[in-house]
Amino acid sequence: QVQLVESGGGLVQPGGSLRLSCVASGSILTVRAMGWYRQAPGKQRDLVATTTRSGNPYCADSVRGRFTISGDSAKGTVYLQMNSLKPEDTAVYYCYADRFGGIPRSWGQGTQVTVSS
Repeated sequence: QVQLVESGGGLVQPGGSLRLSCVASGSILTVRAMGWYRQAPGKQRDLVATTTRSGNPYCADSVRGRFTISGDSAKGTVYLQMNSLKPEDTAVYYCYADRFGGIPRSWGQGTQVTVSS
């Protein structure tokens, strides 16, 4: 089992910044990739950013240049630095961990990010 705990969400004005953190516990040696999804009310859950055990950070087109993913999947940590936030970034952000051997994805409980003046 891998348990994920997120932190760092909140309310921020447009143009502001937030940093999300996710820490994994349990069988972290089996983790091969970690990242973030987000889900706005009434919309599907979309990939925001991901990074693998060997690096290879990726950010979705909608956030590239504003968001940066970092951390170390091998140690069970992943962070999302979000700059130049826009109202359309408002969503619940979920941390996830993919594991070797086809084990089902693990999800965090989610953290709310609200961008509003």
